Amino acid sequence: MAELTDDIAEAPELMRVLAIEDNRRFLELMRSHLKKRGFAVDTAETLVDGQVMASSGGHDVILLDLALPDGDGAEVIDRLRRERSPIPIIVLSARGEINDRLGSLDSGADDYLVKPFDLDELVARIRAVVRRSGSHREVLSFADVVFDQRRRQVLVNGQILSLRRREVALLELLLQNAGEAIHRDLLISSLYSLDEEINSNALDVHVHHLRRKLAEAGARVSIATVRSHGYALRGQEA
Repeated sequence: MAELTDDIAEAPELMRVLAIEDNRRFLELMRSHLKKRGFAVDTAETLVDGQVMASSGGHDVILLDLALPDGDGAEVIDRLRRERSPIPIIVLSARGEINDRLGSLDSGADDYLVKPFDLDELVARIRAVVRRSGSHREVLSFADVVFDQRRRQVLVNGQILSLRRREVALLELLLQNAGEAIHRDLLISSLYSLDEEINSNALDVHVHHLRRKLAEAGARVSIATVRSHGYALRGQEA
């Protein structure tokens, strides 16, 4: 069961990683190491599954093996860049020739690690590419709520609002779609990795806490329940 009392927003944000790799033993080793370092990790072992999961969004970075059983992993890079997706991509490959590295970087990869590599170096590379991509993110605002996506900081009427990590992630999704209903399945899939077991009411608990904190801060927004669908962020009259 997923822990509902996750760390407060001042702690390092929970980054969500998609690892596309067909070597199951290495994949599990990598996932275990990353989870111990505080990452949420989703995995795919084929090109087809990897493309579907990569295009669905919700990840901060993609770790990509090029030699997949059903095709070349470079197709994932090509597809995402054609879709104008800015998500950082780190290629993990046994191909160490300079032409392979330059080819991947030229096609849109953000970094390239040659196997075998140290897993702590992988962690450092992930944080570096996410920092670089985060520097281009915009500030989200709605009514009197402002969210700095790079600093992961929420302000209401200019005052910092202390939220837990998943409350921050929930508010970010609501702000990105302010005024529109978001299906609860999409919210859950964005807040939790695929291998986490969660209570059926976990999302509702986070919504309840976020509602209360916004109200206590005097925010002119509310989180409306959309029957048989999900939730929506609504503005209130001043």
